[in-house]
Amino acid sequence: MSKAEWENNEEIKIFREYLRIPTMHPNVDYTACVEFLKRQAASLALPVDVLYPVNESNPVVVMKWEGKQPELPSIILNSHTDVVPVFEDKWTHGPFSADLDDEGRIYARGSQDMKCVGTQYLAAVRALKANGFQPKRTVYLTFVPDEEVGGHLGMRELVKGDYFKKLNVGFSFDEGIASEDETYSLFYAERTLWHLKLKFGGTAGHGSLLLPNTAGEKLNYVVNKMMEFRASQVKRLEEDPTIDIGDVTTVNLTQAGGGVQNNVVPPLLEVVFDIRVAITLDLAEFEKQIRDWCDEAGGDIELKFEMKNPYVEPTKIDASNPYWLAFKQTLDELGLKTRVRVFPGATDSRYVRHAGIPALGFSPINNTTILLHDHDEYLRASTYLHGIEIYKKLIAAVSNV
Repeated sequence: MSKAEWENNEEIKIFREYLRIPTMHPNVDYTACVEFLKRQAASLALPVDVLYPVNESNPVVVMKWEGKQPELPSIILNSHTDVVPVFEDKWTHGPFSADLDDEGRIYARGSQDMKCVGTQYLAAVRALKANGFQPKRTVYLTFVPDEEVGGHLGMRELVKGDYFKKLNVGFSFDEGIASEDETYSLFYAERTLWHLKLKFGGTAGHGSLLLPNTAGEKLNYVVNKMMEFRASQVKRLEEDPTIDIGDVTTVNLTQAGGGVQNNVVPPLLEVVFDIRVAITLDLAEFEKQIRDWCDEAGGDIELKFEMKNPYVEPTKIDASNPYWLAFKQTLDELGLKTRVRVFPGATDSRYVRHAGIPALGFSPINNTTILLHDHDEYLRASTYLHGIEIYKKLIAAVSNV
């Protein structure tokens, strides 16, 4: 297709309109986004609810496509409406301009993560309805806020409420990540996210002395142990070509602070680690190991979990899960090469899975530079339109399980 053809394509127009709504953190205003989604629901003749699981600043929009057997467990097509901040001086196109260049690249924050998926769902439903298709199971399209900062004001609370329970959800679609080669990534699990602050107490005094049991000595010991563990995970990745980043535990020191003056040995130093625990590592044993290192360092070290997500069972990817069978079989029938993976970050799927509902993360984007959260984020118009065709098949197959 030419640039003019892409510009005149109705689905591309809808996608670009969505991208131009700046639902960016911090202090997101979702008003225009909700109005856009209401118009989309009206165009599809789908009933729509707007609810507020936590507060009126964080709306959830739910569209309902009733199935022929609505008593069966339903399917949700989930996407988040918020996007991460931008550094405008690093962009060659306006981050909310949705500029389309001669090669069909659509530049905007959210083009990969994940407004593309939200409007691809809508486009697929539009096409299926136009062909007279009605799913066996009811399909809900859920558009949630707050995912990019943890989902605490969105999906986490939504799944706890009576509204969600009445949806009788059996399976959830959610986001994946672009792939830079011909394969498509399919995510069945996520690592467990911890943000751990360590507060090191120790002997204070003059900077000219060699005082015992200082906070700096303890910090050095524990940080070295954490970095040794980190190095072991790097080595695993280097030596085993069958695994990737989602299969190991990542440990990164992200913050350090403390001290009062350059010639005073401080009584307290602090560090923060971002830890993503692999699904194969025992959480209790790993926490005990960290606490043992603190004891070995000399004690008087406080561990404070600023975030400590629980272990969440992966979605089953075997014959016991009929949704998985339908999903994977459809991708195989389309001739798409897939890689089944553990998601390296954290998405709203963890809250859905924690509620006992199987979920798969999938974004139909391949042969594309991974630019989520990066400058000049873009998605090709041809990739976007092909993704709609994939979702048409997936939604039809899974909703008819």
